[in-house]
Amino acid sequence: MTITLLKFTSIGLAFGLLSACAPEGQEVSKAPTTADVEYIKVDTRLMSAELVNMVVTMRNPRTPTDVVAYVECAAAQYTLIRGFGFAGRVKLDVDEEKNGVWAGNAIYTLSNAHPGGRHTIDAEVTVEDCTANNVPTV
Repeated sequence: MTITLLKFTSIGLAFGLLSACAPEGQEVSKAPTTADVEYIKVDTRLMSAELVNMVVTMRNPRTPTDVVAYVECAAAQYTLIRGFGFAGRVKLDVDEEKNGVWAGNAIYTLSNAHPGGRHTIDAEVTVEDCTANNVPTV
């Protein structure tokens, strides 16, 4: 979390410096802010009893990390809806489509036991974090 905050601070500083160097009368485009972010939709495709494909779309994420957070929040809530406690990410693709619209496409295994691995979601904890950070869930 601290690294992310530092990254955003560096980006803001960079845009501020660029604005100071812009020729008079010209503006430098600014990075999207939290207010610019639009969560468009979540598509859920159950592939088997314990395997789900989550596809999210959003407009103007500040970074691709915002798209990852959105797909993880959707997956966490869906995991709870299906009666499981954990989701293990099998695959994740994040792509910019056009006009500031981005898509996240992920596949998760659902389980009641911690599946291990680097990309495991504890559904209850993640949904709480999403709510606290105003990221929508399913």
